[in-house]
Amino acid sequence: QVQLVESGGGLVQPGGSLRLSCVASGFTFSSYAMSWYRQAPGKERELVAGISSGGSTNYADSVKGRFTISRDNAKRTVYLQMNSLKVEDTAVYYCRGRWPGRDYWGQGTQVTVSS
Repeated sequence: QVQLVESGGGLVQPGGSLRLSCVASGFTFSSYAMSWYRQAPGKERELVAGISSGGSTNYADSVKGRFTISRDNAKRTVYLQMNSLKVEDTAVYYCRGRWPGRDYWGQGTQVTVSS
């Protein structure tokens, strides 16, 4: 059974940090491109950051220099380190795993940035 389980969300003040984790099961994690998306209320889901099976990364312009995506294939986990958080980073964050013909999503974790 394929599962992507996110954790690490919560309430943080502006300027603070959080680290999200996404643990995968049921597929060959190391072969998949992994990414983080987010969806704020009333907005479309958007790509935040991605990491290929080989470790290449890409980021949305809005998070470059503040967020870092990484993966640990031995732990079947992808991370999103979020620093210098802003109110506009508030959203539900989703983990996604992709392989040709396969596309898996987690259930999401809420991140709220507020004073």
